[in-house]
Amino acid sequence: MDWLERVARLRQWTRSGTRAPHKPLLLLYALGRFHHDADGELRYTAVEQDLRHLLTEYGPPNRTTPAYPFHHLVSDGVWEVRTDRGPGSPGSGVRDLRGTGAAGRLAPDLRAALRREPGLLDDITRLLLDQHFPPSLHGELREAVGLEREPAEAERLSLVPRRPRDPRMRELVLTAYEYRCAFCGYDGRIGAVPVGLEAAHVRWWAFGGPDAIENGLCLCSLHHRLFDKGVLGVGDGQRVLVSQRFVGHSPAAREQVTALAGRPLLGPQPGSPPVASVHREWHARQVFHGEPRPAPAA
Repeated sequence: MDWLERVARLRQWTRSGTRAPHKPLLLLYALGRFHHDADGELRYTAVEQDLRHLLTEYGPPNRTTPAYPFHHLVSDGVWEVRTDRGPGSPGSGVRDLRGTGAAGRLAPDLRAALRREPGLLDDITRLLLDQHFPPSLHGELREAVGLEREPAEAERLSLVPRRPRDPRMRELVLTAYEYRCAFCGYDGRIGAVPVGLEAAHVRWWAFGGPDAIENGLCLCSLHHRLFDKGVLGVGDGQRVLVSQRFVGHSPAAREQVTALAGRPLLGPQPGSPPVASVHREWHARQVFHGEPRPAPAA
């Protein structure tokens, strides 16, 4: 059985590029728990808050429940659920999962394969991260689910085909924005080498976003992370959006985040295309959280 192919084909609700990382997040969480306790079960009432937090932090902007993946992941052959009455999930209702003592864990054949093949756990983890999340979030997601950061050695080849990346993307985007953060203007270097500047995909590569200047922004490391977490966005007129859900009272938080609301992007330089509306709109629907703050009064 090819577990990588099975994981790559998790059935998810999709429509027009909509993100639905519920199953991947549950599977990542289960892999993390397996890493620390290979024989343990995940009782729904005990892990509900952890899963809800993961969905809030890394899921789509709309409110959702961990009950959905807890029940439906069974149909993909990688997960099993039992209740106090015996094997089988009681359904996707929160009350049913709580009231029946529902507990889940990785399917028996998958647990056996993970014990037998030491590298399989990290291969599945890498596949889930690559398919459903931008690289800027991979490290913290691993830590959030209790998995170690990926080792520095070269990646093992996956049997699952992956869409090739354009290695020129970073240089093209940084050049278009003249090596400064499009949000705050940061342009730090050590000698001639830029530091802390990254090429951010507006529409995530995992969701069909192209490696192209019109889908990229040059951002400092801080604003790249906040952009991928839905705190920041790009609105009409190529202006910075700041989520009303963001709370920060320190002078640094106000200066680095809140004060950006309504500010025009810095760049790109003449002759380079701005962020395409189709990609801005995808990010606004699928990543940006809540409503944007009004621009500060002049």
